Amino acid sequence: MSSSEHIHHPSPAQYWKIAVVLAVLTAVEVAIYYIHRDFDLGNFNTVLLIGLAALKFVIVIGWYMHLRFENRMLSRFFTAGFILACALYTIILTALGAIALTR
Repeated sequence: MSSSEHIHHPSPAQYWKIAVVLAVLTAVEVAIYYIHRDFDLGNFNTVLLIGLAALKFVIVIGWYMHLRFENRMLSRFFTAGFILACALYTIILTALGAIALTR
């Protein structure tokens, strides 16, 4: 690999910025949990928390695991696995919810 093909990795300052973003997202998740205890947000609360968790997952694997700088095939592999895991999670939650309603 020549020096022109070398991919730039994040600097320490960028890692700190990413850490701050992750900390803010975590604070938002905690705030949503406490808001939900006082005000009933219904299913919106669950969707919002799952969405924030997915966003944090993408940030962590993209930057801290350097997936953003790797071969596209590896990125597609992780993306496909993530989509399949989310689909399975949704199916299981739906099935368990249906079982709980019939009792």
